[in-house]
Amino acid sequence: MSNTTTAAAHVRIEPNILYFGTPVVLVSTANEDGSPNLAPMSSAFWLGWRALLGLGARSRTAGNLLRTRECVLNLPSAAQAPAVDRLALTTGADPVPERKWERGYRHVADKFGRAELTPVASETVAPPRAAECPVAMESVVEAVHPIGDDGGTLAFEVRVQRVWAHEEIRLAGTDDHIDPDAWRPLIMSFQKLYGLGPQVHPSTLASIPERMYRSDDLERAREVQSRSSQV
Repeated sequence: MSNTTTAAAHVRIEPNILYFGTPVVLVSTANEDGSPNLAPMSSAFWLGWRALLGLGARSRTAGNLLRTRECVLNLPSAAQAPAVDRLALTTGADPVPERKWERGYRHVADKFGRAELTPVASETVAPPRAAECPVAMESVVEAVHPIGDDGGTLAFEVRVQRVWAHEEIRLAGTDDHIDPDAWRPLIMSFQKLYGLGPQVHPSTLASIPERMYRSDDLERAREVQSRSSQV
């Protein structure tokens, strides 16, 4: 007699969205008047020292990225969920784009103030970092890729130039490791906010030293001078 457990059967469904769970990112960019914009998003993933960001083409963040080619990717922890939620249904765009207006969005000029987060000066880009977020990555746009047929979505390929982290999530005794047991990112799954639980199983992949994934972009980032030294 077999001891194998019968697998649950799949059923065909057609979800309206496929947001199965990704980290929340607060993207800070510079508006035309130099003021900072701050926008929550979760369509993001990283490869090496690069990230791909999916954004609505008519959003204020997309417009700022196309114009300035730089941003900061602030990663909130689960503790910053209230700050992120305060930015929900707000946009820096004025007038509010029609599709966002239909969904209940309203214009807010001071997004940092709305989120009750503190802007701090970045080293290599104009947009500020969010002091309360445990991770902040100063980044520049390397390429822009249209997504879909209607031109309504853009994928921004960005290259990270600086990584900043709170001391409490750095692995003790290292200067280049994040402690995954201390870092608790905020996760969005189907428009709802969640935290990350403890490790559920040892990872064979973790036996590979992180330094073996190091790319040329890290060395390139070391050569980028601070904005103050460029003046």
